[in-house]
Amino acid sequence: MKKIMHVAEPFATGVLSFLVDITKRQVEKYEVYILYGIRPLTPDNVEDLFDKRVSLIKIDSFMGAIGTVVNFKAYRDLRRWYKVIKPDIVHLHSSASGFVGRWALPCGKLPVFYTPHGYSFLMKDGAKFKRFLFWLIEYFSAKRSAITVACSEGEYKEALELSGDSTYVNNGINIRELEKYVRPIDKIRYPIRICTSGRILYQKNPRLFNEIARLLPEAQFIWIGEGELKSELTSSNICVTGWIKRGEALSIIKDVDFFILPSLWEGLPISLLEAMYLKKICLVSNVIGNRDVIRNGVNGLICNSAREYANAICDIVNGKIDGVLISENASEDVEQNYNVELMAQQYDEIYTGSNVIKKYI
Repeated sequence: MKKIMHVAEPFATGVLSFLVDITKRQVEKYEVYILYGIRPLTPDNVEDLFDKRVSLIKIDSFMGAIGTVVNFKAYRDLRRWYKVIKPDIVHLHSSASGFVGRWALPCGKLPVFYTPHGYSFLMKDGAKFKRFLFWLIEYFSAKRSAITVACSEGEYKEALELSGDSTYVNNGINIRELEKYVRPIDKIRYPIRICTSGRILYQKNPRLFNEIARLLPEAQFIWIGEGELKSELTSSNICVTGWIKRGEALSIIKDVDFFILPSLWEGLPISLLEAMYLKKICLVSNVIGNRDVIRNGVNGLICNSAREYANAICDIVNGKIDGVLISENASEDVEQNYNVELMAQQYDEIYTGSNVIKKYI
């Protein structure tokens, strides 16, 4: 049985969800190892989330993105575990893992794959120099012999600017797990209930979420999550749940009609795919990831300002836009194109495809 070694410095949020889902399929065909680092949002029971056949190896020298890149011990530890495991395939996840892995490992001697899960240089919360530094990291690392596998078409276009050895596989979700939380929308219910989910931080744009809530004072807004910018959610019609169990979060989403994601940047957001499958009417910002999934007016709406969000919600409530049809289209689209079974199959084809293997023969 061949061995896959995943390397994930940020073992939290989207990267963690991705690995939980894909490795459940991979253990049927491969020996699976994950070298990982701890982040503040890494669950305490993270090992319980995985199939027991997955070998999890905590790397103490993985200490955040920059902290890992500048830590010589991270390169040494990764190289040491590579020699112990002797993988047939290596898959690196996120910028720090991608940099350390592509420089610490003998990329020309085995298939190495890299998934950015949202390029760090596209983040808008850092100084220009910091974003330039992340771009420089990606630029030089792209010279190494590795295949970039983007998680969305938009990320793929960015990857091609760095390396022609690029392809993409859309993120997928485990729809079987979500089936009991699906509630079709027959008509919009009152009071209007609108939610989002995720850590309350700059990327997720709580200021814009708050502005939308102020424009719709009769609606109930729910932010599922917690975070350092909670103080920006000042509108009296916003409820912040804090961190709650996944089942509780899905039950809340089940009971609302609208899901909004006003992010400043994304990779390909799992929370959006889940809300779409659960037949929510989704309104999103016009950024990579969001606009890769949402076809404006067909399976969701793309908005550029608080007023556009508010007007679109009002048009749906007043029947000017068919929100029920949009919600049904969204769910069908995810079921057909963004399910984890399809994602795992496409990754396996890339891992084993002749176009990749020939590169290393």
